[in-house]
Amino acid sequence: MRILRSPEGCPWDREQTHKSIRRNLLEEAYEAASAIDEESAEDLSEELGDILLQVLFHSDIAEDNECFSLDDVIDVTCKKLLRRHPHVFRDTEVSNGEDSLNVWEQVKREEKNHETTAAAMDSVARAIPALWRAEKIQKKAAKTGFDWQDYTGALQALHSELNELESAIAADDKEAIKEELGDLLFSVVNTARFQGVDPEDALNASSDKFVSRFRHIESTASKQGKALSNMTLDEMEDLYIQAKEERTHARTDMTE
Repeated sequence: MRILRSPEGCPWDREQTHKSIRRNLLEEAYEAASAIDEESAEDLSEELGDILLQVLFHSDIAEDNECFSLDDVIDVTCKKLLRRHPHVFRDTEVSNGEDSLNVWEQVKREEKNHETTAAAMDSVARAIPALWRAEKIQKKAAKTGFDWQDYTGALQALHSELNELESAIAADDKEAIKEELGDLLFSVVNTARFQGVDPEDALNASSDKFVSRFRHIESTASKQGKALSNMTLDEMEDLYIQAKEERTHARTDMTE
């Protein structure tokens, strides 16, 4: 990397800044996540290497700007691991993984000087997927006791937010519609949290399901010698329902 960013190296690499390659870091992380989902050790090895490359890239840019070096990055991480595992490196006792996580969060809160839960909420990165950010904020609130007793409260709030969205749409209030849509999504995440469901996983699964059903619409229409642009919505809806029913039957057959 130092050769690439040297005067004798690559012009593009020399021109980059933290901001210009910010998206690269995010994309590489998501590609590594995809490799994990696909259970491909070969792909994961490659994608982890790409993430490591981004760490080296950012560290070299920072060192050129006399901010920090790769050694600093590694040193900070090592010290953080030591501090946040007092049950391993000091005399704190824990009984299970949840206790360990609570210790980590407590030490983190002290490190960050989060005197209030709101301050801890503010520290949740806005760059992470919005559904995950909402979930993390809700979990921090729950630790103070500010939470529904069970899923029924979250579900009732979900219905209430849907009613408020419908009212905003009826009034054609664009700002209110945006706000109520956000509240509805926040309530959806709350419901998912009570059910132990990762909202990002759930939404991705639904997106995959929609793509699969739409592929059925296209392939069936093609076999019938039709183009989607010439079909009515009702005709396409019939094919969509057909794909849904076929998937339901296939799932039933697998469980029998």
